[in-house]
Amino acid sequence: MSSYPERRAQVLRQMHKKGGGVAILPTAREVMRNADADFPYRHDSSFYYLTGFTEPEAVLVLVAGKTDQTILFCREKNEEREIWDGYRYGPVAARESFGFDAAFPIEQLDAEMTQLLADAPAVFYALGADPQLDEHVRRWLNSVRSQARSGVAAPSTAIDLHGMLNEMRLVKDAGEIAIMQRAADIASAAHVRAMKMARPGCHEYELEAELLHEFRRNGSQYPAYGSIVATGANSCVLHYRAGDAVLKDGDMVLIDAGCELHSYASDITRTFPANGRFSGPQRDLYEIVLAAQQAAIEHTAPGRHFMEGHDAAVKVLAQGMLDTGLLDRSMVGSVEDVIAKGDYRQFYMHRTGHWLGMDVHDVGDYREREALDTEKPWRKLQPGMVLTIEPGIYVRPAPNVPEQYWHIGIRIEDDAVVTDSGCDILTRNAPKTVADIEALMRQ
Repeated sequence: MSSYPERRAQVLRQMHKKGGGVAILPTAREVMRNADADFPYRHDSSFYYLTGFTEPEAVLVLVAGKTDQTILFCREKNEEREIWDGYRYGPVAARESFGFDAAFPIEQLDAEMTQLLADAPAVFYALGADPQLDEHVRRWLNSVRSQARSGVAAPSTAIDLHGMLNEMRLVKDAGEIAIMQRAADIASAAHVRAMKMARPGCHEYELEAELLHEFRRNGSQYPAYGSIVATGANSCVLHYRAGDAVLKDGDMVLIDAGCELHSYASDITRTFPANGRFSGPQRDLYEIVLAAQQAAIEHTAPGRHFMEGHDAAVKVLAQGMLDTGLLDRSMVGSVEDVIAKGDYRQFYMHRTGHWLGMDVHDVGDYREREALDTEKPWRKLQPGMVLTIEPGIYVRPAPNVPEQYWHIGIRIEDDAVVTDSGCDILTRNAPKTVADIEALMRQ
Protein backbone atom coordinates (compact mmCIF):
# COMPACT_ATOMS: atom_id res chain seq x y z
CA MET A 1 0.00 0.00 0.00
CA SER A 2 2.98 2.35 0.35
CA SER A 3 2.89 3.39 -3.31
CA TYR A 4 -0.56 4.98 -3.09
CA PRO A 5 0.24 7.63 -0.41
CA GLU A 6 3.45 8.49 -2.26
CA ARG A 7 1.53 8.99 -5.51
CA ARG A 8 -0.94 11.25 -3.72
CA ALA A 9 1.98 13.20 -2.27
CA GLN A 10 3.46 13.56 -5.75
CA VAL A 11 0.20 15.02 -7.06
CA LEU A 12 0.08 17.45 -4.13
CA ARG A 13 3.61 18.62 -4.92
CA GLN A 14 2.61 19.29 -8.51
CA MET A 15 -0.50 21.14 -7.37
CA HIS A 16 1.64 23.40 -5.17
CA LYS A 17 3.81 24.24 -8.18
CA LYS A 18 0.65 25.52 -9.86
CA GLY A 19 -0.35 27.62 -6.86
CA GLY A 20 -2.27 25.04 -4.84
CA GLY A 21 -5.96 24.27 -4.66
CA VAL A 22 -8.35 21.33 -4.42
CA ALA A 23 -8.34 18.23 -6.63
CA ILE A 24 -11.46 16.10 -7.12
CA LEU A 25 -11.32 12.58 -8.54
CA PRO A 26 -14.37 10.27 -8.46
CA THR A 27 -14.26 6.59 -9.23
CA ALA A 28 -16.39 4.98 -11.94
CA ARG A 29 -20.12 4.57 -11.48
CA GLU A 30 -21.99 1.28 -11.48
CA VAL A 31 -23.87 0.71 -14.74
CA MET A 32 -27.08 -1.28 -15.03
CA ARG A 33 -27.04 -4.02 -17.66
CA ASN A 34 -30.73 -4.83 -17.69
CA ALA A 35 -33.59 -5.25 -15.21
CA ASP A 36 -31.88 -5.39 -11.81
CA ALA A 37 -28.54 -6.76 -13.04
CA ASP A 38 -25.46 -4.52 -13.23
CA PHE A 39 -22.47 -4.87 -15.52
CA PRO A 40 -19.46 -6.26 -13.61
CA TYR A 41 -18.06 -3.27 -11.73
CA ARG A 42 -14.63 -1.91 -12.59
CA HIS A 43 -13.23 1.12 -10.77
CA ASP A 44 -11.75 4.16 -12.51
CA SER A 45 -8.07 3.56 -13.31
CA SER A 46 -6.70 6.92 -12.16
CA PHE A 47 -8.77 6.81 -8.96
CA TYR A 48 -7.37 3.37 -8.17
CA TYR A 49 -3.85 4.52 -9.08
CA LEU A 50 -4.00 7.06 -6.25
CA THR A 51 -6.04 5.10 -3.72
CA GLY A 52 -5.98 1.32 -4.17
CA PHE A 53 -9.69 1.53 -3.25
CA THR A 54 -12.06 -0.59 -5.38
CA GLU A 55 -15.55 0.18 -4.06
CA PRO A 56 -18.06 2.22 -6.10
CA GLU A 57 -19.59 5.49 -4.89
CA ALA A 58 -16.28 7.00 -3.82
CA VAL A 59 -14.48 10.31 -4.41
CA LEU A 60 -10.88 11.28 -3.64
CA VAL A 61 -10.19 14.90 -2.67
CA LEU A 62 -6.67 16.32 -2.36
CA VAL A 63 -6.13 19.70 -0.73
CA ALA A 64 -2.84 21.49 -1.47
CA GLY A 65 -2.82 24.38 0.96
CA LYS A 66 -1.20 25.53 4.17
CA THR A 67 -1.90 22.05 5.46
CA ASP A 68 -2.16 19.32 2.84
CA GLN A 69 -5.02 16.87 3.16
CA THR A 70 -5.97 13.60 1.51
CA ILE A 71 -9.67 12.84 1.95
CA LEU A 72 -11.82 9.90 0.86
CA PHE A 73 -15.60 10.00 0.57
CA CYS A 74 -17.11 6.49 0.46
CA ARG A 75 -20.14 4.42 1.40
CA GLU A 76 -20.89 3.92 5.08
CA LYS A 77 -20.85 0.49 6.68
CA ASN A 78 -24.18 -1.25 6.11
CA GLU A 79 -24.47 -4.78 7.44
CA GLU A 80 -27.75 -5.44 5.66
CA ARG A 81 -26.34 -4.46 2.24
CA GLU A 82 -23.16 -6.42 2.96
CA ILE A 83 -25.27 -9.58 3.22
CA TRP A 84 -26.29 -9.01 -0.41
CA ASP A 85 -23.31 -7.25 -1.98
CA GLY A 86 -20.27 -8.08 0.12
CA TYR A 87 -17.92 -6.28 2.50
CA ARG A 88 -17.76 -2.49 2.73
CA TYR A 89 -14.89 -0.69 4.43
CA GLY A 90 -16.82 2.35 5.59
CA PRO A 91 -15.04 5.68 6.26
CA VAL A 92 -13.25 4.68 9.47
CA ALA A 93 -11.70 1.45 8.18
CA ALA A 94 -10.94 3.00 4.78
CA ARG A 95 -9.01 5.87 6.38
CA GLU A 96 -6.95 3.48 8.47
CA SER A 97 -6.41 0.85 5.79
CA PHE A 98 -5.56 3.14 2.87
CA GLY A 99 -3.70 5.91 4.67
CA PHE A 100 -5.97 8.92 4.19
CA ASP A 101 -5.90 11.94 6.47
CA ALA A 102 -9.69 11.85 6.71
CA ALA A 103 -12.67 9.95 5.38
CA PHE A 104 -16.36 10.86 5.30
CA PRO A 105 -19.61 9.22 4.18
CA ILE A 106 -20.33 9.94 0.52
CA GLU A 107 -23.58 11.65 1.56
CA GLN A 108 -21.51 14.47 3.11
CA LEU A 109 -19.70 15.27 -0.15
CA ASP A 110 -21.76 18.35 -1.06
CA ALA A 111 -21.46 19.97 2.35
CA GLU A 112 -17.74 19.28 2.71
CA MET A 113 -16.83 20.40 -0.82
CA THR A 114 -18.43 23.80 -0.29
CA GLN A 115 -16.11 24.31 2.68
CA LEU A 116 -13.01 22.84 1.03
CA LEU A 117 -13.34 24.99 -2.09
CA ALA A 118 -13.77 28.22 -0.11
CA ASP A 119 -10.75 30.49 -0.79
CA ALA A 120 -8.98 27.75 -2.74
CA PRO A 121 -6.99 29.31 -5.63
CA ALA A 122 -7.80 26.55 -8.13
CA VAL A 123 -9.90 23.46 -8.66
CA PHE A 124 -8.26 20.44 -10.31
CA TYR A 125 -10.46 17.87 -12.02
CA ALA A 126 -11.06 16.16 -15.37
CA LEU A 127 -12.50 19.10 -17.27
CA GLY A 128 -15.39 18.12 -19.50
CA ALA A 129 -14.83 14.38 -19.10
CA ASP A 130 -17.95 13.68 -17.03
CA PRO A 131 -21.13 15.81 -17.33
CA GLN A 132 -22.26 14.76 -13.84
CA LEU A 133 -18.97 15.81 -12.28
CA ASP A 134 -19.09 19.09 -14.22
CA GLU A 135 -22.56 19.71 -12.78
CA HIS A 136 -21.41 18.92 -9.24
CA VAL A 137 -18.42 21.26 -9.54
CA ARG A 138 -20.64 24.01 -10.95
CA ARG A 139 -23.03 23.64 -8.03
CA TRP A 140 -20.23 23.67 -5.45
CA LEU A 141 -18.62 26.74 -6.98
CA ASN A 142 -21.93 28.60 -7.05
CA SER A 143 -22.43 27.73 -3.41
CA VAL A 144 -19.03 29.23 -2.58
CA ARG A 145 -19.71 32.32 -4.72
CA SER A 146 -22.91 32.93 -2.78
CA GLN A 147 -20.70 33.67 0.24
CA ALA A 148 -18.84 36.50 -1.50
CA ARG A 149 -20.35 39.19 0.79
CA SER A 150 -18.78 37.34 3.70
CA GLY A 151 -15.36 37.69 2.10
CA VAL A 152 -15.21 34.11 0.80
CA ALA A 153 -13.77 33.63 -2.71
CA ALA A 154 -14.32 30.77 -5.12
CA PRO A 155 -11.42 29.23 -7.10
CA SER A 156 -10.53 31.46 -10.05
CA THR A 157 -8.79 28.74 -12.07
CA ALA A 158 -9.74 25.28 -13.29
CA ILE A 159 -6.91 22.87 -14.16
CA ASP A 160 -7.15 19.46 -15.84
CA LEU A 161 -6.10 16.95 -13.20
CA HIS A 162 -5.63 14.15 -15.74
CA GLY A 163 -2.77 15.99 -17.40
CA MET A 164 -0.71 15.31 -14.27
CA LEU A 165 -1.99 11.80 -13.67
CA ASN A 166 -1.49 10.64 -17.25
CA GLU A 167 2.19 11.60 -17.16
CA MET A 168 2.65 9.82 -13.84
CA ARG A 169 0.91 6.66 -15.06
CA LEU A 170 2.92 6.56 -18.29
CA VAL A 171 6.15 5.57 -16.48
CA LYS A 172 5.69 2.40 -14.45
CA ASP A 173 7.52 1.58 -11.23
CA ALA A 174 8.98 -1.81 -10.36
CA GLY A 175 5.81 -2.96 -8.61
CA GLU A 176 3.65 -2.13 -11.60
CA ILE A 177 6.01 -3.88 -14.01
CA ALA A 178 6.01 -6.99 -11.80
CA ILE A 179 2.20 -7.14 -11.98
CA MET A 180 2.28 -6.60 -15.74
CA GLN A 181 4.82 -9.40 -16.13
CA ARG A 182 2.50 -11.76 -14.27
CA ALA A 183 -0.46 -10.62 -16.41
CA ALA A 184 1.66 -11.26 -19.50
CA ASP A 185 2.58 -14.74 -18.26
CA ILE A 186 -1.07 -15.63 -17.67
CA ALA A 187 -2.11 -14.36 -21.09
CA SER A 188 0.81 -16.19 -22.74
CA ALA A 189 -0.32 -19.45 -21.15
CA ALA A 190 -3.84 -18.79 -22.45
CA HIS A 191 -2.57 -18.36 -26.01
CA VAL A 192 -0.61 -21.60 -25.70
CA ARG A 193 -3.75 -23.36 -24.49
CA ALA A 194 -5.77 -22.01 -27.42
CA MET A 195 -3.14 -23.14 -29.95
CA LYS A 196 -3.13 -26.63 -28.46
CA MET A 197 -6.92 -26.87 -28.60
CA ALA A 198 -7.36 -25.41 -32.10
CA ARG A 199 -8.22 -27.73 -34.96
CA PRO A 200 -10.46 -27.70 -38.03
CA GLY A 201 -14.06 -28.12 -36.99
CA CYS A 202 -14.00 -26.18 -33.71
CA HIS A 203 -15.66 -22.79 -33.30
CA GLU A 204 -14.16 -19.42 -32.57
CA TYR A 205 -16.14 -19.23 -29.32
CA GLU A 206 -14.61 -22.52 -28.15
CA LEU A 207 -11.14 -21.00 -28.36
CA GLU A 208 -12.40 -17.90 -26.55
CA ALA A 209 -13.64 -20.18 -23.76
CA GLU A 210 -10.17 -21.71 -23.45
CA LEU A 211 -8.66 -18.24 -23.10
CA LEU A 212 -11.14 -17.19 -20.42
CA HIS A 213 -10.62 -20.43 -18.53
CA GLU A 214 -6.87 -19.92 -18.39
CA PHE A 215 -7.21 -16.27 -17.39
CA ARG A 216 -9.48 -16.98 -14.45
CA ARG A 217 -7.75 -20.19 -13.40
CA ASN A 218 -4.56 -18.21 -12.83
CA GLY A 219 -6.10 -15.40 -10.81
CA SER A 220 -6.88 -12.78 -13.45
CA GLN A 221 -9.96 -10.82 -12.47
CA TYR A 222 -11.16 -9.97 -16.01
CA PRO A 223 -10.21 -10.06 -19.67
CA ALA A 224 -8.42 -6.79 -20.41
CA TYR A 225 -10.76 -6.28 -23.40
CA GLY A 226 -13.15 -8.27 -25.58
CA SER A 227 -11.11 -11.15 -26.98
CA ILE A 228 -10.62 -11.27 -30.75
CA VAL A 229 -10.75 -14.83 -32.12
CA ALA A 230 -10.99 -14.70 -35.90
CA THR A 231 -10.67 -17.46 -38.46
CA GLY A 232 -10.32 -17.20 -42.24
CA ALA A 233 -11.68 -13.98 -43.71
CA ASN A 234 -12.60 -12.77 -40.20
CA SER A 235 -8.89 -12.37 -39.46
CA CYS A 236 -8.87 -9.35 -41.79
CA VAL A 237 -11.38 -7.51 -39.56
CA LEU A 238 -9.26 -5.59 -37.07
CA HIS A 239 -11.74 -5.49 -34.16
CA TYR A 240 -13.64 -8.70 -34.87
CA ARG A 241 -15.15 -10.38 -31.81
CA ALA A 242 -15.16 -14.14 -31.31
CA GLY A 243 -18.23 -15.54 -33.04
CA ASP A 244 -19.60 -18.89 -34.15
CA ALA A 245 -17.50 -19.33 -37.30
CA VAL A 246 -15.97 -22.79 -37.72
CA LEU A 247 -12.21 -23.20 -38.21
CA LYS A 248 -11.52 -24.81 -41.58
CA ASP A 249 -8.53 -26.73 -42.87
CA GLY A 250 -6.30 -24.14 -44.53
CA ASP A 251 -7.56 -21.19 -42.45
CA MET A 252 -5.34 -18.89 -40.46
CA VAL A 253 -6.59 -18.06 -36.94
CA LEU A 254 -5.84 -14.69 -35.37
CA ILE A 255 -6.24 -14.35 -31.59
CA ASP A 256 -5.83 -10.96 -29.92
CA ALA A 257 -6.47 -11.47 -26.22
CA GLY A 258 -5.10 -10.33 -22.89
CA CYS A 259 -6.07 -10.45 -19.25
CA GLU A 260 -6.30 -7.91 -16.45
CA LEU A 261 -4.53 -8.59 -13.16
CA HIS A 262 -4.86 -6.21 -10.21
CA SER A 263 -5.99 -3.47 -12.63
CA TYR A 264 -3.10 -3.91 -15.12
CA ALA A 265 -3.56 -5.23 -18.65
CA SER A 266 -1.70 -7.57 -20.95
CA ASP A 267 -2.27 -7.50 -24.71
CA ILE A 268 -1.07 -10.31 -27.01
CA THR A 269 -1.82 -11.29 -30.59
CA ARG A 270 -0.77 -14.56 -32.16
CA THR A 271 -1.69 -15.95 -35.58
CA PHE A 272 -1.45 -19.62 -36.49
CA PRO A 273 -2.81 -22.17 -39.01
CA ALA A 274 -5.95 -24.01 -37.92
CA ASN A 275 -4.45 -27.34 -39.02
CA GLY A 276 -1.08 -26.67 -37.37
CA ARG A 277 0.90 -26.36 -40.62
CA PHE A 278 1.66 -23.12 -42.45
CA SER A 279 1.04 -23.23 -46.19
CA GLY A 280 3.59 -21.58 -48.48
CA PRO A 281 1.66 -18.29 -48.88
CA GLN A 282 0.81 -18.20 -45.16
CA ARG A 283 4.45 -18.73 -44.22
CA ASP A 284 5.61 -16.04 -46.68
CA LEU A 285 3.39 -13.36 -45.17
CA TYR A 286 3.95 -14.54 -41.61
CA GLU A 287 7.74 -14.28 -41.90
CA ILE A 288 7.38 -10.73 -43.25
CA VAL A 289 5.28 -9.66 -40.25
CA LEU A 290 7.65 -11.38 -37.83
CA ALA A 291 10.64 -9.61 -39.39
CA ALA A 292 8.78 -6.30 -39.20
CA GLN A 293 8.09 -6.84 -35.52
CA GLN A 294 11.76 -7.63 -34.86
CA ALA A 295 12.77 -4.42 -36.63
CA ALA A 296 10.36 -2.47 -34.43
CA ILE A 297 11.69 -4.17 -31.27
CA GLU A 298 15.23 -3.17 -32.20
CA HIS A 299 14.09 0.46 -32.47
CA THR A 300 12.34 0.42 -29.07
CA ALA A 301 14.88 1.85 -26.65
CA PRO A 302 15.40 4.90 -24.43
CA GLY A 303 16.08 8.06 -26.38
CA ARG A 304 14.33 6.82 -29.53
CA HIS A 305 11.03 8.46 -30.36
CA PHE A 306 7.75 6.60 -30.23
CA MET A 307 7.29 6.30 -34.01
CA GLU A 308 10.74 4.89 -34.83
CA GLY A 309 9.50 1.34 -34.26
CA HIS A 310 6.51 1.92 -36.52
CA ASP A 311 8.69 3.42 -39.26
CA ALA A 312 11.09 0.45 -39.09
CA ALA A 313 8.21 -2.03 -39.28
CA VAL A 314 6.59 -0.25 -42.23
CA LYS A 315 9.83 -0.39 -44.21
CA VAL A 316 10.03 -4.18 -43.79
CA LEU A 317 6.33 -4.66 -44.55
CA ALA A 318 6.47 -2.50 -47.68
CA GLN A 319 9.45 -4.44 -49.00
CA GLY A 320 7.63 -7.70 -48.31
CA MET A 321 4.53 -6.50 -50.12
CA LEU A 322 6.63 -5.80 -53.19
CA ASP A 323 8.53 -9.09 -52.97
CA THR A 324 5.34 -11.18 -52.74
CA GLY A 325 3.45 -9.24 -55.42
CA LEU A 326 0.82 -7.88 -53.03
CA LEU A 327 1.88 -4.58 -54.51
CA ASP A 328 2.81 -4.48 -58.20
CA ARG A 329 6.26 -2.90 -58.42
CA SER A 330 5.60 -1.70 -61.96
CA MET A 331 2.61 0.28 -60.73
CA VAL A 332 3.74 1.56 -57.30
CA GLY A 333 7.51 1.95 -57.70
CA SER A 334 10.19 1.49 -55.04
CA VAL A 335 9.89 0.88 -51.29
CA GLU A 336 10.43 4.59 -50.73
CA ASP A 337 7.58 5.37 -53.14
CA VAL A 338 5.26 2.88 -51.42
CA ILE A 339 5.94 4.49 -48.04
CA ALA A 340 5.76 8.07 -49.28
CA LYS A 341 2.43 7.53 -51.07
CA GLY A 342 1.01 5.26 -48.34
CA ASP A 343 0.25 2.38 -50.73
CA TYR A 344 1.15 -0.10 -47.97
CA ARG A 345 -2.00 0.97 -46.10
CA GLN A 346 -4.08 -1.27 -48.34
CA PHE A 347 -2.72 -4.18 -46.30
CA TYR A 348 -1.48 -2.46 -43.12
CA MET A 349 -3.68 0.35 -41.84
CA HIS A 350 -2.89 0.75 -38.12
CA ARG A 351 0.00 1.93 -36.02
CA THR A 352 2.58 -0.52 -34.70
CA GLY A 353 1.86 0.03 -31.03
CA HIS A 354 0.24 1.93 -28.17
CA TRP A 355 0.87 2.59 -24.49
CA LEU A 356 -0.13 -0.22 -22.14
CA GLY A 357 -0.87 -0.14 -18.43
CA MET A 358 -4.00 0.06 -16.30
CA ASP A 359 -5.94 0.61 -19.53
CA VAL A 360 -5.20 -1.54 -22.55
CA HIS A 361 -4.88 1.66 -24.58
CA ASP A 362 -3.21 3.46 -21.74
CA VAL A 363 -2.96 7.15 -21.01
CA GLY A 364 -0.08 9.45 -21.92
CA ASP A 365 0.74 11.83 -24.73
CA TYR A 366 2.36 10.41 -27.84
CA ARG A 367 3.87 13.76 -28.78
CA GLU A 368 5.95 16.16 -26.70
CA ARG A 369 3.43 18.22 -24.74
CA GLU A 370 5.71 21.24 -24.16
CA ALA A 371 7.18 21.46 -27.66
CA LEU A 372 6.88 24.86 -29.33
CA ASP A 373 6.84 23.50 -32.88
CA THR A 374 3.60 23.64 -34.82
CA GLU A 375 4.14 19.94 -35.58
CA LYS A 376 4.94 18.58 -32.12
CA PRO A 377 7.64 15.89 -32.29
CA TRP A 378 6.94 12.33 -31.19
CA ARG A 379 7.98 11.88 -27.59
CA LYS A 380 11.12 9.99 -26.73
CA LEU A 381 10.93 6.67 -24.94
CA GLN A 382 12.30 6.35 -21.42
CA PRO A 383 12.79 3.44 -19.00
CA GLY A 384 9.55 2.31 -17.38
CA MET A 385 7.30 3.06 -20.33
CA VAL A 386 5.32 0.02 -21.52
CA LEU A 387 3.98 -0.31 -25.06
CA THR A 388 2.76 -2.92 -27.50
CA ILE A 389 4.60 -3.83 -30.71
CA GLU A 390 2.09 -5.20 -33.22
CA PRO A 391 2.64 -5.03 -36.99
CA GLY A 392 0.34 -6.93 -39.32
CA ILE A 393 -0.76 -7.71 -42.85
CA TYR A 394 -4.43 -8.13 -43.83
CA VAL A 395 -5.26 -9.27 -47.36
CA ARG A 396 -8.80 -8.87 -48.67
CA PRO A 397 -9.78 -9.97 -52.17
CA ALA A 398 -9.04 -7.25 -54.71
CA PRO A 399 -8.01 -6.91 -58.36
CA ASN A 400 -4.26 -7.29 -58.90
CA VAL A 401 -3.83 -9.03 -55.52
CA PRO A 402 -2.55 -12.63 -55.89
CA GLU A 403 -5.39 -14.97 -54.99
CA GLN A 404 -3.21 -17.31 -52.89
CA TYR A 405 -3.00 -14.53 -50.26
CA TRP A 406 -6.71 -13.70 -50.07
CA HIS A 407 -8.36 -13.87 -46.62
CA ILE A 408 -5.02 -14.12 -44.79
CA GLY A 409 -4.86 -11.77 -41.80
CA ILE A 410 -1.73 -11.84 -39.65
CA ARG A 411 -0.83 -9.80 -36.58
CA ILE A 412 1.94 -10.50 -34.08
CA GLU A 413 1.74 -8.45 -30.88
CA ASP A 414 3.96 -8.38 -27.81
CA ASP A 415 4.17 -6.17 -24.72
CA ALA A 416 7.50 -4.40 -24.18
CA VAL A 417 8.85 -2.43 -21.23
CA VAL A 418 11.56 0.09 -22.05
CA THR A 419 14.75 -0.57 -20.07
CA ASP A 420 18.01 1.34 -19.63
CA SER A 421 19.52 -0.31 -22.71
CA GLY A 422 16.60 -1.36 -24.92
CA CYS A 423 13.37 -3.16 -24.13
CA ASP A 424 12.26 -6.33 -22.38
CA ILE A 425 9.50 -8.42 -23.99
CA LEU A 426 7.03 -9.33 -21.23
CA THR A 427 5.09 -11.75 -23.46
CA ARG A 428 8.07 -13.85 -24.59
CA ASN A 429 6.44 -17.09 -23.34
CA ALA A 430 3.85 -17.07 -26.13
CA PRO A 431 5.41 -18.91 -29.12
CA LYS A 432 5.62 -16.91 -32.33
CA THR A 433 8.15 -18.44 -34.74
CA VAL A 434 6.83 -20.77 -37.43
CA ALA A 435 8.87 -23.65 -36.04
CA ASP A 436 7.72 -23.13 -32.44
CA ILE A 437 4.06 -22.78 -33.37
CA GLU A 438 4.05 -25.89 -35.54
CA ALA A 439 5.90 -27.89 -32.86
CA LEU A 440 3.42 -26.80 -30.19
CA MET A 441 0.39 -27.64 -32.32
CA ARG A 442 1.78 -31.08 -33.16
CA GLN A 443 1.35 -31.87 -29.45
